Amino acid sequence: MGTHVIKMPDIGEGIAEVELSQWHVKVGDLVVEDQVLADVMTDKAMVDIPSPVHGKVIALGGQPGEVMAVGSVLISIEVEGAGNLKESAAPAPVKEAPIAPKTEATVESKPVAAAAPRPAAVCQGPMVAREADERPLASPAVRKHALDLGIQLRLVRGTGPAGRVLHEDLEAYLAQGQSNASAPAAAAYAQRHDEEQIPVIGMRRKIAQRMQDATQRAAHFSYVEEIDVTAIEELRAHLNEKHGASRGKLTLLPFLVRALVVALRDFPQMNARYDDEAQVITRLGAVHVGVATQSDVGLMVPVVRHAEARSLWDSAAEISRLANAARNGKASRDELSGSTITLTSLGALGGIVSTPVLNLPEVAIVGVNKIVERPMVVKGQVVIRKMMNLSSSFDHRVVDGMDAALFIQAIRGLLEQPATLFVE
Repeated sequence: MGTHVIKMPDIGEGIAEVELSQWHVKVGDLVVEDQVLADVMTDKAMVDIPSPVHGKVIALGGQPGEVMAVGSVLISIEVEGAGNLKESAAPAPVKEAPIAPKTEATVESKPVAAAAPRPAAVCQGPMVAREADERPLASPAVRKHALDLGIQLRLVRGTGPAGRVLHEDLEAYLAQGQSNASAPAAAAYAQRHDEEQIPVIGMRRKIAQRMQDATQRAAHFSYVEEIDVTAIEELRAHLNEKHGASRGKLTLLPFLVRALVVALRDFPQMNARYDDEAQVITRLGAVHVGVATQSDVGLMVPVVRHAEARSLWDSAAEISRLANAARNGKASRDELSGSTITLTSLGALGGIVSTPVLNLPEVAIVGVNKIVERPMVVKGQVVIRKMMNLSSSFDHRVVDGMDAALFIQAIRGLLEQPATLFVE
């Protein structure tokens, strides 16, 4: 028997150290080639580390949350034969799950839906005995799913590798729980005294660091304006009725992207990045719009590149493609970097007002609130109009308040008179 040692790989981009986010194996586990051993977190992405060999895990090189240098020992595997006498670096990562850039809202194409709470006491499906403080193996998506369903993960038997809890295990637990519906209804109101400590590591740590960095370094100020979107919504409905079957349905986002592009022609200082260390502002001609997107693995901002050269349907298709890639953990680093201005929306849950956090080093972020019908006075008459607020934030070190107000007013004018979006 021999030992195959895998070192923390060099993921590129000059990264000298990465954070060990999660182990998918433990000492004593048998692993096969290409099986995912661990997740590591860089500044931009979650990267899976696969096994290059078959064998048995004999040692782990760190604990989740630990920052490890590139080249340090990640894991040791016992293999048949002499093994790899020279410690080898891990093979190229096979999958990237992108990290949430520093923003705080979601893309309109996937509003966050609140799951109906289910009392954990009612769900008495296939169970496994674990200590109260034992943390079962499960992906972040499965943990969130369990939280939404009111299930305590430590009670669920995992059928994945090393007892990993899968989505299917949650469904089996719930299905079994339905057959035990005779449990007293009063159990749902029983007192609870349990606690759960959740380490802030991996993606959540990166989000926390970036949000804190953004709020500490930039001088945020927000500006909110009310917009009558009745006309733009009528145009959108007309275009969807006429061309939806052949070109795809349009949401409001492509129109907002178009409004940004047109307004930025007169306000180039908003389409900029500020290097506060070098004290240099870079204004860009290309408009690369970041669209904040919520996914099971965290918050991220895929980038619609060269929005200035895209039609409505081209923008819509790219937004949809990027949102799906982000939600499925398949967006590349290039698709998650390089934005010049960010658009953030909570969709139907957009509320009345929000205060979005800048996506540094950008200097502007435009936030979209929900559309509501309200009585408005138009030419002396009370009429029902579709109204929406834009809640936007700016870096006051670079953007003056008057310029920010004029910029949002320009967007308002374009959306309220949608023909102007296409007049050159």
